Amino acid sequence: MAEIDVDKLDEASAREELARLADELARANAAYHTHDAPEIPDADYDRLKRRNAAIEEKFPHLKRTDSPSDQVGAPVAEGFGKTAHAQRMLSLGNAFEDEDVAEFVKSVRKYLGLGDEAALALTAEPKIDGLSLSLRYEDGRLIHALTRGDGTMGENVTANARTISDIPTELTNAPEVLEVRGEVYMSHEDFAALNQRQAEAGDKTFANPRNAAAGSLRQLDARITAARPLRFFAYGWGELSAPLAETQFGALERLRALGFQINPLTRVCQDLSDLLKHYRRIEQQRADLGYDIDGVVYKVDSLAYQARLGVRSTTPRWAIAHKFPAELAWTHLEKIEIQVGRTGALSPVARLTPVTVGGVVVSNATLHNEDYIAGRGGDGLPIRDGKDIREGDWVQVYRAGDVIPKVADVDLSRRPKDAAPYAFPTTCPRCGSDAVREEGDAVRRCTGGLICPAQAVEKLKHFVSRAAFDIEGLGAKQVEQFHSDDWIAEPADIFALQERYGSGLQQLKNREGWGEKSATNLFTAIEAKRQIALDRLIFSLGIRHIGEAAAKLLARHFGTWQALAETAEAAAGDAEAMDDFLSIDGIGAVMANSLVTTLGQEAERASINRLIAHLDIQPVAAPQTEGSPLAGKTVVFTGNLETMSRAEAKARAEAMGAKVSGSVSKKTDLVVAGPGAGSKAKKAIDLGVDTIDEDAWRALIDGA
Repeated sequence: MAEIDVDKLDEASAREELARLADELARANAAYHTHDAPEIPDADYDRLKRRNAAIEEKFPHLKRTDSPSDQVGAPVAEGFGKTAHAQRMLSLGNAFEDEDVAEFVKSVRKYLGLGDEAALALTAEPKIDGLSLSLRYEDGRLIHALTRGDGTMGENVTANARTISDIPTELTNAPEVLEVRGEVYMSHEDFAALNQRQAEAGDKTFANPRNAAAGSLRQLDARITAARPLRFFAYGWGELSAPLAETQFGALERLRALGFQINPLTRVCQDLSDLLKHYRRIEQQRADLGYDIDGVVYKVDSLAYQARLGVRSTTPRWAIAHKFPAELAWTHLEKIEIQVGRTGALSPVARLTPVTVGGVVVSNATLHNEDYIAGRGGDGLPIRDGKDIREGDWVQVYRAGDVIPKVADVDLSRRPKDAAPYAFPTTCPRCGSDAVREEGDAVRRCTGGLICPAQAVEKLKHFVSRAAFDIEGLGAKQVEQFHSDDWIAEPADIFALQERYGSGLQQLKNREGWGEKSATNLFTAIEAKRQIALDRLIFSLGIRHIGEAAAKLLARHFGTWQALAETAEAAAGDAEAMDDFLSIDGIGAVMANSLVTTLGQEAERASINRLIAHLDIQPVAAPQTEGSPLAGKTVVFTGNLETMSRAEAKARAEAMGAKVSGSVSKKTDLVVAGPGAGSKAKKAIDLGVDTIDEDAWRALIDGA
């Protein structure tokens, strides 16, 4: 099956792709290291590893506990115990251009309510290309060392960490509880020496220092780790019993005083210009540092500001990684292929003569959409001076963020004379249905819906994905198999499998790759998922524009599937019912229209109703807000807030159990009106809704 470009993956597809990659790489590792019988060339292995890393970089919160990024050679994860992080280890958002950094600084100022002239210091430090590690000290003694894992649970590699000379096992004058976080890495010199020893001993050499460091730290025998030259840079912390300092830089200096290595290129910058100048300095020194880095990390220096900014679901608002520019290479574009996704999107992919870009062999690259192929840009993408892209062309390939392959340019002087402009298909290559492009949309989509096998399979994969129904034993491979054999055509069929084909387990257990135990386990797993949280159900339906966050907003607002479905049905011809969706802060017109349109389609709704008949739908878990004066209330903010930003006010309200709405109605419980409040404040008065000013709002939340 053709791979979907990482840029085109949604969260559900990304989860399934990470599962596929983990499986393929595990088999490749076992074949190479355990059986000494490689199944795939090294170039293909590297491509799979890089694709895995690209997806994890785009969706860091989806990183698996068995991630290939944390493995070198045969899997050893099962040899380590799993331990929970006291505080989650978050990933970082990425910036690739100076403009992205400027937008980051702007967003921080906006969230904090800081004007352009207000002081805002940030630290800048090299982003080490190694393996993240969290060290927990209690009363000055190293208690355990955990890998990142999935951010919540990590592998306990304490015995191995104790062998690293940069990691103190005892501290003096440290807080009673101190979690130090940093990066395990290997220098270029030590890496070369290790590979030479490996080669002389007839053992496998490592592809790069990062893999060598990861594999060395995760050895089951700590004596092997002790023989490997690992280093450690501290860059942050987790749980603390007492603050280290008032600033990021001050806290790093405290860690240095405690005996940890802090990167010497870390410095405090006073403005955007200072940040970018230091980025250029580090970039110029990159080749001479003696260890691998892939960018520069910026963090808000004030820890008080960091606390106010808080975190998103997987990344902090107060930090970002500015990645180094992509590397470039020229190669031959052999063919343009079209892939069809879950929402019917037709995504063009360039099949290339394999070429090494930045040390990795690239054979596929994204072509974004038909406008990009035609040289019209599209989605704000570069137009390449109006050059179109044709099969047979020589193209320049780059890897965005050192990972994702894309086509940057075309060499017209080498274009074959018979190369014709690429005709983007107007029918679906999988089902033959019309492929249409709506006004304002950069993507052409198949109109086949449920009759399109590509969409049907991708929707089913999404349905069983980790953030949706997460049915153990029913992954992408099994979905494709069952769909191909006409066992499942829609989600409801999954819950009818045992009734139709499981009598005596005969039909399933006799299939290739199945047995009585695996068949029984699958049916048990399916039964266990008949009870499902409302937000997971909404997300599982794969409605365009409705991701995990939107699904949770909808679930919390409506409470039951029946209420949501009835409102969607009414909204098809009732503006007031549609307003019920639009009043949900975070649900815009595009999301609302997509939801109402999908649920209004007879075939889709019938399919969903067949599914609902099999399920016990549970309300989404509400925040723990016992005693909160805002619990269960609907709050609207209007006008300008002077002591906090609107985003911060919204976050505080939701944390206290409130629903934040974008419009005032008879269902509104409280309006917070700042200077400049207009029609919303007037409507609140007309409806008799309680209205308070910002001072009263601060008193309400600070006193809770």
